[in-house]
Amino acid sequence: MSRNIVAILRGVTPPEVEAVSEALVDCGITRIEVPLNSPDAFASIERLASRFGAVALIGGGTVLTVDEVARLHDCGARLVVSPNMNPDVIRATRSAGMRSYPGVMTPTECFAALDAGASGLKLFPGSLIGPDGLRALRAVLPTATEVLAVGGAAPDNFVQWMAAGASGFGIGTALYRPGDTAAGVRKKAQAVVAAFDASSGGQ
Repeated sequence: MSRNIVAILRGVTPPEVEAVSEALVDCGITRIEVPLNSPDAFASIERLASRFGAVALIGGGTVLTVDEVARLHDCGARLVVSPNMNPDVIRATRSAGMRSYPGVMTPTECFAALDAGASGLKLFPGSLIGPDGLRALRAVLPTATEVLAVGGAAPDNFVQWMAAGASGFGIGTALYRPGDTAAGVRKKAQAVVAAFDASSGGQ
C-alpha cells in the first residue's frame, strides 16, 4: 500500500542514509527527502536514487534555486520540496520531469504555486496554520489538489489534519533525528505508519 508520507531526513549523512531509508521503505514509507542543508546532501540523494529509485520517490528538500533543481535531476532525484513558493523553481522542476511541492501558507501562494505547475502543496509551517486554516483553504482550492501538512503534523494529530482535508504529511523528527540508528528509525516508522493507517482508514 502506498502511503502519502514524506520522510524528511534532515541532518542525515551519506554513510547512514541507505540503512535508515531501508528501514523506512520496509515499513511502507516510500517517499524520502534529504534536505539540502544536510551534510553532503547530494551524495546521500544520489545513493538513495541508485538503490531505491525503482521502489521509492527520492528527492531533495529545502530546495531554493533552479541550479539546485538541476543538480537534483543529475543525481537521479524525482522529488523537489521547498519551504517557499518560487515559480522559477516549480517550473524548472516540472520541466525536468520531477514532482514539485512548494511551501505555501496563504491562498495567494497556493494558487500561484498551482498556476506555476506545482504537483502539490506543502502547507508550511503547519503548526501556524493548523487544521482550521487548512479547512478554510480547502473551501477554495481545486478539489483534486494534493496538500501535505508539514511542521506540526505528527501521529497524535493525524486524525484532525485528515478531517480538515490533508492528503498526507511530511514527517521529520517523528521519524529521524541526527544520530538515530536504523533500528530506532524502524520503530518510529512503524508507529507513524500505524497512526497514518488508523487515521486514513487504511487508504
